[in-house]
Amino acid sequence: MIEQAVEIRTSDGVSEGFLYRPESGRAPGVIHLTDIRGVRPAHRQMAQRLAEQGYTVLMPNIFHRTSRSPVFDFDFVLGEPRTMKRLGELAAPLTPDAMERDAAAYVDFLAAQASVSPGAMGVVGYCISGQMAMRTAMARPEKVVAAASFHGGSLYTDAPASPHHALSRIKARLYFGHAIEDMSMPAEAIKKFESALAAWGGKYASETYDGSRHGWTVPDSAVYNPPAAERAFGKLTGLFAETLG
Repeated sequence: MIEQAVEIRTSDGVSEGFLYRPESGRAPGVIHLTDIRGVRPAHRQMAQRLAEQGYTVLMPNIFHRTSRSPVFDFDFVLGEPRTMKRLGELAAPLTPDAMERDAAAYVDFLAAQASVSPGAMGVVGYCISGQMAMRTAMARPEKVVAAASFHGGSLYTDAPASPHHALSRIKARLYFGHAIEDMSMPAEAIKKFESALAAWGGKYASETYDGSRHGWTVPDSAVYNPPAAERAFGKLTGLFAETLG
């Protein structure tokens, strides 16, 4: 497996990142979208592990409007003023429209790589990028056939731009792994979101992982839960195996 630094031109600037590709031949394309802490060793490890299952994986810097990676050049301490200010700086430019513009650029860039087989692609998002995974499926519905979100935030809100309102634009098969006691996606929001998914009528699965808190899948998270993270990885690879061939 080769890790290659790349730069993706979007309509709003250049997003740097990494491409994980086989040493020879082609493999189905998958986009790995990071959590709010951005591209760093923990997510590089996750993206490489996914690629080793037989995929060419693109991991872009989704916060390129604010900063190149690393997006945190100081210790991440949730609740600490400096950290909270930085979270706002990173999240604010990622409007729904911005997410879709970037998503289209990421899909098109990945599709053009010599290491990517023609045909269907998948996407996975974590934390803030859970909804971006959905918007990737919206941006390129003819290409993205599988989208997954783990401890994704704001999947269902009262805002007009909440992603659940645009489910009709999605043709992909969806998987959602929710955390318990997640302020970004509380139990009531999960319930309403699952009702919206049922009304949508597409193929999906949505589960809440008992005992797992927001961020449980990421190795450098304070709440990393290895058994639950392994279960999540199995769900993800199962989804891609069944949809990407």
